[in-house]
Amino acid sequence: MIVVTGGAGFIGSALIQGLNEKGRTDVIIVDDVDHLEKEKNIASIKYHQLIGRDIFLENVLNLNLKSIEAIIHMGACSATTETDEHFLTKNNYSYTRHLATYALDQDIRFIYASSAATYGSGEKGYCDDESKLHTLKPLNLYGESKHKFDLWAKEQGAFDHIVGLKYFNVFGPNEYHKEEMQSMIRKGFLQARDTNKICLFKSYREEYDDGGQERDFLYIKDAVKMTLFFLDYLNVGGIFNIGAGQARNWNDLATTVFKAMGQEPRIEYIEMPKPIRDQYQYHTCAEIQKIRNIGYTQSFNSLEEGVVDYVKNYLILDKRLGH
Repeated sequence: MIVVTGGAGFIGSALIQGLNEKGRTDVIIVDDVDHLEKEKNIASIKYHQLIGRDIFLENVLNLNLKSIEAIIHMGACSATTETDEHFLTKNNYSYTRHLATYALDQDIRFIYASSAATYGSGEKGYCDDESKLHTLKPLNLYGESKHKFDLWAKEQGAFDHIVGLKYFNVFGPNEYHKEEMQSMIRKGFLQARDTNKICLFKSYREEYDDGGQERDFLYIKDAVKMTLFFLDYLNVGGIFNIGAGQARNWNDLATTVFKAMGQEPRIEYIEMPKPIRDQYQYHTCAEIQKIRNIGYTQSFNSLEEGVVDYVKNYLILDKRLGH
């Protein structure tokens, strides 16, 4: 049995679809399906059981569930603008620590979602070397909550057994419930469809043009392959970046969305809200040599390939993975 927390969410539901494609339906989804879009995410996937997040935590700590071979922990508050530190600590740090402790005690494979937000401004680079964790300075409370668990795992010596995945800018179908935390591809698609333009943030740093801020964009189908890779390599532990290893800018992204929709590009640059200006990452790019070194050889969809597939085969048709 494989447990996927956050299994009705974006990456979680995509992972279960990937497991189904590998012939695995013995999946326990741990999530609170509190959104119509999350219901749609799991409507076509096959799974054994759906359990609420708090109920599962109570049971997994009190029961010896020998049938569980792996826990893929994707469940978390992923809002980079969240300001409730107690809430983030409870959901992103304490919950993860409880599950990890249980998995370590029961010799269960534990794979969890960290985040590229832990790298902060990137001044220390984007190297997924556990020995450098203490040098990182996240720019927001969300990143701090993820970083706090990474540090705990290192202090416990847990990275000999568990895997932490630092996801960069993942986009694709099944993200529709995420509201403001949806990718700019989905938000840009809706803007272009409804207003014939896409709005991007102005730059407040001289070295970056408006819309020239850079991200490592990763298509969900590639994120799934990279994540499930660690189910087959049980002796591998540590922190690993989950990104394409290439930085592209928002202007490239917006232009590609327009082209996929058959529209002429029309970009409007807007003021960045003041509360996030000091927390904004101007550049991210995953170093992926570490995952390459342990045997991951698959190529990635380019930004253009991922956006075109997403727009034409999912957004325009209002479809999800597996439909």
